[in-house]
Amino acid sequence: MEAPSTRFPVSHKKLSLNIKGNETTLVICGYDDHILVMVSQIGSMGTILHARKEEGISLLPTFNVSVIFGKRDEPMLVACARQLIEQISSSGSTRPLVLSLGLKDHSAETLRGIVASVIENRIW
Repeated sequence: MEAPSTRFPVSHKKLSLNIKGNETTLVICGYDDHILVMVSQIGSMGTILHARKEEGISLLPTFNVSVIFGKRDEPMLVACARQLIEQISSSGSTRPLVLSLGLKDHSAETLRGIVASVIENRIW
């Protein structure tokens, strides 16, 4: 595990994890206007998603998640992005999330491990 870096102008963390037997690289960056989370088990960015909290009149928060590039037929990836933006929002941050998931395994267990690791190492 690595502490947030002060050398790079954007606060970030880079971790290497083992999730369900797959070596997983996790990079979390906190920009002024977005949070970027990159998770890869395949050495590339994979599917890229954008998630944000909708501002509106409703008392209950509404979240919008869309696939920018990649697999549009993987509901578990969208669910992962939704869980992360809900956590980001509930902690008080208003920044949207850009999430990159390059995974060998799209199981619920893998995605739970990713969400837990990101929350544990959050920088927002």
